[in-house]
Amino acid sequence: MDPIGETTKISNEESIISSRFPEPRGFIRTKIEKNSFGQYLREFPLLSYGEEVHLFDGSLKYNQGVHAAILDIDVGNRDLQQCADAIMRLRAEYLFENKRYKEIAFNFTNGWKFEYQKWREGSKLKMKGNKSSWVNGGDKKETYKDFRNYLDQVFMYAGTLSLAKELKAKSLKDIKIGDVIIKGGSPGHAVIVVDMCVNSDNGDKAVMLAQSYMPAQQIHILKDQNSLEYSPWYLVSQIKDKIVTPEWTFDRDQVKSF
Repeated sequence: MDPIGETTKISNEESIISSRFPEPRGFIRTKIEKNSFGQYLREFPLLSYGEEVHLFDGSLKYNQGVHAAILDIDVGNRDLQQCADAIMRLRAEYLFENKRYKEIAFNFTNGWKFEYQKWREGSKLKMKGNKSSWVNGGDKKETYKDFRNYLDQVFMYAGTLSLAKELKAKSLKDIKIGDVIIKGGSPGHAVIVVDMCVNSDNGDKAVMLAQSYMPAQQIHILKDQNSLEYSPWYLVSQIKDKIVTPEWTFDRDQVKSF
């Protein structure tokens, strides 16, 4: 298999994932359903080539050597949208855009299910110690700003530990766009598959990964620093016991799906 190499340049002027990053030679992008989460991620808009990653407070991320591109989505102005939060943000934004409001729900770390539909209809969140409950009687919250306020509550009370428990385990060989590689805990970390291609001769898969990190920062596509000739694609056949990303190493059995 030949790497991307000199004859297949990254298209620096292109503004979405699928256009900016060509497949390695011999690979073709996997088919995805129209209006699916996979299509949403593959066609996600990017900031201009060469942009630096910023934190929630506008300062620069300390390590600027790990990203190949930055997703064109805000990080907020509080230290909330970290690793698992960024993944929940992308999933929720996709569902919101498609008006699938009843499917937007995430478990808090205490195990309580926080449903956007109830929030949208006017219920209020009540936290007493580690216990969560709904309080009825509020006004409807149907605007995008209201939706973002809902997500801020998710980011405050959910994280890698809760998301890891909520997602479904799967095998690395079955990985697809929209899947999550996650280590729940404190500390923990999570990255999401935003694109995938397959070698048409031998079926080998290559995936593209994105993350936020700590402190909260812009969501960015990760380089594969162990295989720069294929970066930002990660070849599944090269993964042994560990999935090594620039700022975290996962076990190969830490792949999960929504």
